[in-house]
Amino acid sequence: MKNLSILGSTGSIGTQTLDIIRKHKDEFKVTALTCGHNISLFREQLKEFSPSFAVCAEKSDMEMLGKEFPNIDFSFGLDGICTAASLEGVDMVVNSLLGMMGIKPTYEAINAGKDIAFANKETLVAGGDLIMNAVKEKGIAFLPVDSEHSAIFQCLQGAAGNRLKKIILTASGGPFRGYTKEQLKSVTKAQALKHPNWSMGAKITIDSATMMNKGLEIIEACRLFDVPAKDIEVVVHPESAIHSAIEFEDGSIIAQIGRPDMRIPIGYALSYPRRLDNIGESLNLFKLSAMHFEKPDPEVFKCLGLAMRAIDAGGSYTIVLNAANEEAVAAFLKDRISFVQIGDAVEEAMNKHVRKQISSVDDIFEVEKTARNAVLEYIGGIR
Repeated sequence: MKNLSILGSTGSIGTQTLDIIRKHKDEFKVTALTCGHNISLFREQLKEFSPSFAVCAEKSDMEMLGKEFPNIDFSFGLDGICTAASLEGVDMVVNSLLGMMGIKPTYEAINAGKDIAFANKETLVAGGDLIMNAVKEKGIAFLPVDSEHSAIFQCLQGAAGNRLKKIILTASGGPFRGYTKEQLKSVTKAQALKHPNWSMGAKITIDSATMMNKGLEIIEACRLFDVPAKDIEVVVHPESAIHSAIEFEDGSIIAQIGRPDMRIPIGYALSYPRRLDNIGESLNLFKLSAMHFEKPDPEVFKCLGLAMRAIDAGGSYTIVLNAANEEAVAAFLKDRISFVQIGDAVEEAMNKHVRKQISSVDDIFEVEKTARNAVLEYIGGIR
């Protein structure tokens, strides 16, 4: 029996993680759950899974639920999440938190010796060497949940010590695949939120539309698999059947193929190195019929180009990229800026930044604050 702490249980990854646990109750026990503001769903999860510890974003919600569930210990805010991440008796932490708030709980979980299944890109994009050095020092399992990085990880199980030539990171292309710069100027929020293949949260869906998600994933792959960015190739694959691949020196390519179902990589991270049954449907190759591959254009999709620039600049620039993008996407979702201005806002923050040495979690959040302020100044200047 593996005891799990699920950070962000009411989000897309969190709810799908619980779907898997429902089917494998003999293997997993929910010890801790954390949520943001979806209290009605959280209440149902607490009833069903009876964790010993639970965390809400707000103190008022904690106090209300504490009266309803007297047998559960409650906490609130980031301190509560960090407690859930390092709780005694927990074997694995599933980090499905959104944004940079996922960094500190991850760091706390690593230092507490917990294995981690992470879907929080910011952990590696902004945490970088600080996180990976801690992982190596503690010797924990650090398992990717993102479909692309899970695919690469799965492919590497067959590497048998052979050196890679490159990683092939696939992208769906999002809802605006094939658009020109001019066409992107008039896209709407409703269009941007309508992903052709995947069901995801709003922020991640917008990142897919701008292709920022692929830029963040390049940075993530560099750090997770210890490869230079020049050895990672992004390939637009609209069918989303190949989730990523690796190529060896002899030209052989190993790919991980399956339906676009996040429960498959989640299940693999939870049970690694075993695979769970009754997770998702098989991919019907006859219905798939054909697969297509295209080269992305970082000139049209500015955010992808900015991510490549941040990788080249290194250090604190990836923190700026990530934080500025979070602030810009939030502004877009609130109708404060247009779709193309997301990239403009991120570029403004990067242009203003002076590289800083990162030696602690506090350093990360100091850079984050300046990046967010740069975006807010940009937005104020265009209103």
